[in-house]
Amino acid sequence: MAVYKIFPEKDTFIFSDIPTGNAGKDEITEIGGYSDVFGTGQTNRILIKYDTEDIQGVLTSLVGTNSYSASLHIYLADAYQIPVNYNLYAYPVAASTDWDAGVGKYGDIPTDTSGVSWTFINAGQQNAWLTNSFPTGVTGSFNSRVPGGGTWYTGSNGINLESVQPHVLNSSNDVDIDVTPAIKLFISGTIQNQGFILKLPSTLEFNTTSSIRLKYYGSNTNTIYPPSLDIKWDDSTYNTGSLSILSTSQATIQISNNTGKYVDEGKQRFRLATKPTFPPRTFTTSSSYLVNYALPSGSYWGVRDENTEEMIIDFDSSFTKISCDPTGPFFDIYMDGLQPERYYRILVKTVLDGSTTVVDNSNIFKVVRNGQ
Repeated sequence: MAVYKIFPEKDTFIFSDIPTGNAGKDEITEIGGYSDVFGTGQTNRILIKYDTEDIQGVLTSLVGTNSYSASLHIYLADAYQIPVNYNLYAYPVAASTDWDAGVGKYGDIPTDTSGVSWTFINAGQQNAWLTNSFPTGVTGSFNSRVPGGGTWYTGSNGINLESVQPHVLNSSNDVDIDVTPAIKLFISGTIQNQGFILKLPSTLEFNTTSSIRLKYYGSNTNTIYPPSLDIKWDDSTYNTGSLSILSTSQATIQISNNTGKYVDEGKQRFRLATKPTFPPRTFTTSSSYLVNYALPSGSYWGVRDENTEEMIIDFDSSFTKISCDPTGPFFDIYMDGLQPERYYRILVKTVLDGSTTVVDNSNIFKVVRNGQ
């Protein structure tokens, strides 16, 4: 029932065609395998890091003893020559020192060397990425003419740290990769948190037969699509008490306590007023139209951006379950995981009369910055 979004401490991408160049201030990050103007194969890889204290804070104060899932979520901005089917890979970065984000942009003239690049980990062309004699459980991948490209863990203490996301025809091509094993090792201190590296498979990097360019919104974007680490857990409860369970598709499902405006911090509990459009006739001293109903246990909530119609929090059978207590159905949304000064629409997915339906009754709210 809970989804919490953590935004990056830093992100960038590294590129083999300008091996010492930095792009730490680019609004767009890129993964690719393409041919340059000289017909030489090149590739791009993303680096992204989330603060350990931020992650630990969510796990300690919110998740508690519940099991959880953690995934990298990065929105696609544009793409060229995408294969019908391909995989994206994410690995925890393994380096001799933490990488510097830098303040450069791709194609800067002169070349900006203020941070991490294809060849170097740190600003001023300091500390080259390893290209041989890798420690146990660590590797790298590069073309011999352009050594570098990062180093990463493939496993630790018998735990596989290769995370993969398959993409098929007509997928959104957004990044949504489960990195739970790596996050658990970061928190336990088994491996140091130096972020993640994201890349295409080796068969698609440095290729000269196509020009695969996957461009994503970075943390410096001026849009509503910054990348996030989505931590999800199930803290739902389901106790209907004396409530009847709604079964008819002729029903009204509304948010009963939506004030329409919320500050961009903390948690808001939304309660649902749920009842049949035509309640059964009963002999009672109160109106049957005031009686609340429980939704079926397999009901879920989602949040959609009102202007772009992008699902910001999609329905998830494990992590966006709608709870219930004897008062009625409810769920919680963490407002600091949503971009401020935007309008959002709440959707409900449930099963009524044996059919799955998505209920949209214009439950719209705005998140405002700093309570303004």
